[in-house]
Amino acid sequence: MENTKGKVALITGASSGIGRELAILHASYGGDLVLVARNGEALNKVKEEIESKYQVKVEIILQDLNLPEGPENIYTSVKEKGITIDYLINNAGFGGLGSFHKRDWEADRSMIQVNVMSLAALTRLFLPDFVQRKSGRVLNVSSMAALTPGPFQAVYYATKAFVTSFSNGIAEELRGTGVSVTALMPGATKSQFGQKSGMDKTIAFKKPLQTIKVAQAGYRGMVKGKLNVKVMPFGLRLGLLFLPLLPKSVVLKAISKIQDV
Repeated sequence: MENTKGKVALITGASSGIGRELAILHASYGGDLVLVARNGEALNKVKEEIESKYQVKVEIILQDLNLPEGPENIYTSVKEKGITIDYLINNAGFGGLGSFHKRDWEADRSMIQVNVMSLAALTRLFLPDFVQRKSGRVLNVSSMAALTPGPFQAVYYATKAFVTSFSNGIAEELRGTGVSVTALMPGATKSQFGQKSGMDKTIAFKKPLQTIKVAQAGYRGMVKGKLNVKVMPFGLRLGLLFLPLLPKSVVLKAISKIQDV
């Protein structure tokens, strides 16, 4: 693994969950941070926690990525502060449970804005700088949900399918540039994500992964320049080997049964 000391990581959704753990992990390796979230109180707590334990610099940017201008605001703020970003970690995102035709459209529109549009925009803003320097790493937090359509979470699964496909596509475009793009694809993870989305009530969250384990796997995969990092129980990983062999109707019925609460 490359030496990450002195590297600056920008992490979105850094106030809790996987984002918070990634921030602490990066700081433990001696890296400085730019933390982004819309919850100022929670973000400041993470900043104070890290600065009290590690000898690193932590900048915070309060920004709601549901706003179309959010990514540009973040990039401009970083430039104005004179900070060079080495690692871009697009972690911000959320889900939601229920039949698409019954769910509040504004909630799903917001999900697409945060999970897809803002992630793509931030990647587009920072990549030219990375390529010009011939160094830089991007970690886009996707999900095992990217592997199949998801009844009762149709929009969420679709956004994660975009994240993985997008990440893999540009990773190949960047081959030989010194810049890598990694998609982190965890299974159900123990965090506020499950509670806020309502997914914690589903069978999938019966034995969720530990957040720190997901963060560690994603961080190490990013630093090594891996294409995809899948973090999930062995049984589920084994089951995924047979996924392409099953009729799509069978897969959809199985997922529907797991997620219908």
